[in-house]
Amino acid sequence: MRSFALRRGTARRSALRAGGSRPLAPGRGAARALALVTLCGLACLPGCGGNPDRVVLATTTSTEDSGLLGELVAAFEAANPPYTVEVVAVGTGAALDLGRRGDADLVMVHDPAGEEAFVAGGYGTTRCVLMMNDFVIVGPPDDPAEVRQATTVEDALRRIVDTGVEWVSRGDDSGTHRRERALWDLAHTRPPGTSYVEVGQGMGSTLTMTSERRSYTLSDRSTFEFMRDGLELEIVYEREPPLENPYAVIPVTDAANPAGAGRLAAWLVSEPAQALIERYGVERFGMPLFTALRPECAFGA
Repeated sequence: MRSFALRRGTARRSALRAGGSRPLAPGRGAARALALVTLCGLACLPGCGGNPDRVVLATTTSTEDSGLLGELVAAFEAANPPYTVEVVAVGTGAALDLGRRGDADLVMVHDPAGEEAFVAGGYGTTRCVLMMNDFVIVGPPDDPAEVRQATTVEDALRRIVDTGVEWVSRGDDSGTHRRERALWDLAHTRPPGTSYVEVGQGMGSTLTMTSERRSYTLSDRSTFEFMRDGLELEIVYEREPPLENPYAVIPVTDAANPAGAGRLAAWLVSEPAQALIERYGVERFGMPLFTALRPECAFGA
């Protein structure tokens, strides 16, 4: 039995989606998601509180929008009856906040500095990096800012600013948004005024809006490749160390279901899960969308 009651990100199965690709105020999508999680939690207290078979995973929209999350959850549930996984797909910042409040049993996110602070603050037990992909800058096929000619990511971003072409930002404190801010700091610049549009939504909606507006944005490669056929966007800059994108799983210290959290975390770094990650995307795209890291991590129940 699969439990996706709180999933967010795709048009097909979106309980938390905030109005398609309509522009939102910064952070509004994540705020709506958290409000819905809180309401659901209150509604479920009489019937599902303390359920030893229910594991709540707070994770990023990119793992969902790329299609990998559904594959992993289905395989875990098939191999580990009677566990069911309830997924909350939000930005990394929101996922870590859920963990801090004890509203998730484990988190799977992609912001190394934020993850280390989460564990150092006593909110998580063990940080284990289980897979990675990378970020890419995508834009219109004709590349009006000539980003393809850039020699560094800083050069790429400065070209976008100098030509005045619009940049669309997730603006949701996700791992992607946090990396974007770090890259702008690295470049010592940022698009001015109306050239910088924050949407407060997940990666899928951000890519759709970027395509519609003929703008540039930062995306994880996996979500972009998964959505590529429906977008008028191309990768214009890629493959540099500042664009590396590792994902980590962290059981929450005050998890309602620590045994379930440990079971799911241990399975995610097991050979069956890592093999699934390694082959995900090969049949459809001719290449894996993520790199399995096969870490050696121990998780207590």
